[in-house]
Amino acid sequence: MSVKRLVLNSREEWLQARNKYIGGSDASACVGVNPYKSNVELWEEKSGLRQHKDISMKDYVIYGTKAEEYLRELFSLDFPQYQVIYDDNNMFLNSEFPWMHASLDGELVDQDGRHGILEIKTSNLLQSMQKEKWQDRIPDNYFCQVLHYLAVTGYDFAVLKAQLKSEWGGELRIITKHYFIERKDVEEDINYLVEAEKRFWNCVESGRRPDLILPLI
Repeated sequence: MSVKRLVLNSREEWLQARNKYIGGSDASACVGVNPYKSNVELWEEKSGLRQHKDISMKDYVIYGTKAEEYLRELFSLDFPQYQVIYDDNNMFLNSEFPWMHASLDGELVDQDGRHGILEIKTSNLLQSMQKEKWQDRIPDNYFCQVLHYLAVTGYDFAVLKAQLKSEWGGELRIITKHYFIERKDVEEDINYLVEAEKRFWNCVESGRRPDLILPLI
């Protein structure tokens, strides 16, 4: 297995390149746990039958993109035991899983020289259901994203930093949570996701529409 780390020249070049692969934000759709996109809709996108919906100008996306730089710096200050590395428009490719790519919010190196992933999320918790998804766990779609990145990079661990905003009685509340994941604890989940993505990509390559996976209620 070989892993290639690329830094593309522009965001436009990165956007073009990602269409050729399953990315981290796509991973959950392959197993039916993406709240915004079904596996069939993803298949239509990857097969060129549906245009990828551009949400880059949505307020929450703009906020998340701009906040990422500062949240990465805060992580570096709060956890000085990690070296934090980041390049715009990065892309990891893995020879063992040629249908997958990973673009990281940050790379980490711990005091033992182990390599890890930094994933940053910002979320507005507008409903009680959204709060429950973050209660002592990572929402399924974001967990799949982390598993996908661990598979592609081969790294040893991941940290997900989440800034969660909510409003109570007209008062804005911001909570920051950190979730630490060791690869050895989620190997079975990684393998399950990789096999699901492989089956999905076989459908893309063969032109066969996959069966719709209904989300669990």
